Amino acid sequence: MSHTNNSLTHRLKDGALRRDFPIFRTNSRDNGLIYLDSGASAQKPHSVLTSIQDFYDSAYANIHRGVYQLSEEATLRYEGGRERVRRFLNARRVEEIVFVRGTTEAINLLASTFGRSKVGPGDEILITHMEHHSNIVPWQMLCQSTGAHLVVVPITDDGALDLEEFERLLGPRTKLVSVAHVSNALGTINPVKEIVRLAHDKGVPVVIDGAQAVPHLPVDVQDLDCDFYVFSGHKIYGPTGIGALYGKAGHLAAMPPYQGGGDMIESVTFDKTTYAPVPARFEAGTPNIAGVVGLTAALDYVDAVGFEAIQEHGEDLLEHGTRLLEEIPGLRIVGTAARKVPVFSFVLDDIHPHDVGTFLAGANVAVRAGHHCAQPVMERFGVPATTRASLGIYNTREDLQALVDAILQLRRFFGK
Repeated sequence: MSHTNNSLTHRLKDGALRRDFPIFRTNSRDNGLIYLDSGASAQKPHSVLTSIQDFYDSAYANIHRGVYQLSEEATLRYEGGRERVRRFLNARRVEEIVFVRGTTEAINLLASTFGRSKVGPGDEILITHMEHHSNIVPWQMLCQSTGAHLVVVPITDDGALDLEEFERLLGPRTKLVSVAHVSNALGTINPVKEIVRLAHDKGVPVVIDGAQAVPHLPVDVQDLDCDFYVFSGHKIYGPTGIGALYGKAGHLAAMPPYQGGGDMIESVTFDKTTYAPVPARFEAGTPNIAGVVGLTAALDYVDAVGFEAIQEHGEDLLEHGTRLLEEIPGLRIVGTAARKVPVFSFVLDDIHPHDVGTFLAGANVAVRAGHHCAQPVMERFGVPATTRASLGIYNTREDLQALVDAILQLRRFFGK
């Protein structure tokens, strides 16, 4: 799956990788940009940007329908992107990859098709207390329309999943499990392989929200044995408006269409429509062709760096950042699970996170402040919001020091 490029790996370690990202050339450290909001959306390397520009410059046309050269070339690039995602996730078959706008659309698609066919009155859908709203609301909507119930697995005080409670709540009425691979608000890495095993022992299918996992961890869906895995391109250094849904072939073949329109049909009359096979059945209308081209380039870039190096770098940033932040008086990190990616959610004395984020922005330190589309997590830890610094492959220890320096300056400003 990962093909490490020694040159890129070396540049990751010494911080030079950021030169591949034009945003850091136009907003250099001399101008003060410290970007610590990759969990919301990651910056894009030059190779991603040029791949999109080159496509529009020299190869753009609509796909699947044209018999002329441009259309055929665009189709090859689009379908080549599907094969690229298949290899990235190590899916068995290319037909198991469906292109969507992102994780949110993928989960809504599953709730409206697979979920609706699986749950009825009195059934249960099992999620966790650390989920993003995108992995809560679609299942709530399904429960409201079917009479099913949403069951929530608690998390511990350090932000880890209570696996014993998960196993206890996984009961005879459980028809579906949907869980984040990595928490966006806490950085916690969930034991998804064990979750899948426990669920499958009871015949329950599992959806994994991989939006926050794919930039940090290698994913092998065959090894995980999950039924579905979804992610967004913009979290993994690709463009916005594109993502992928992996589903086991048997599940996808049995699912009805999600939307109607062009390219998802086999034939249409006023009396009857027959649908195209998977995956075209779930890709109605003209898709984000250039987005697939950009996503392909992003996956090539990440694989060239190599996940072994990415994980090593992330662990170093996590350890170093935790040590620095814990030394700041009045600062409390929210989410200290033993297995995490480099995400730091924190609260500071009695200073509201929005004030923290605004002050840091004035120091050109870009962080996220709020509930991070995870309001139940905030409620669990008794805070209205947190300030979150989420790091990517272009971040360094120096970025963390800049964050700490800005926080210390903030404390002095407030007389702390």
